[in-house]
Amino acid sequence: MSIDPRVALEALVSAFEEHLAAATGKRDDDDPAVESAFFNVADSFEAYEDALYAATGEFTPLDVYDDEEDDEDDEDDQDSGN
Repeated sequence: MSIDPRVALEALVSAFEEHLAAATGKRDDDDPAVESAFFNVADSFEAYEDALYAATGEFTPLDVYDDEEDDEDDEDDQDSGN
């Protein structure tokens, strides 16, 4: 069952707003509210991308990277001397 891309977009915008609120109100660098909001943005984006594709066959020009992909990229850079 796919959701309306407009509903998914509204959820994504809300997730961005929650992330901004968490980031600007964080108590320290390891504030769990910021981490939770971060993952909510990623999840909401993926839901929007899926809904958009299901409705239109189109994608956004954006990608979500996880820490594992970033770590692999860093290792590749170190191996190649960059």
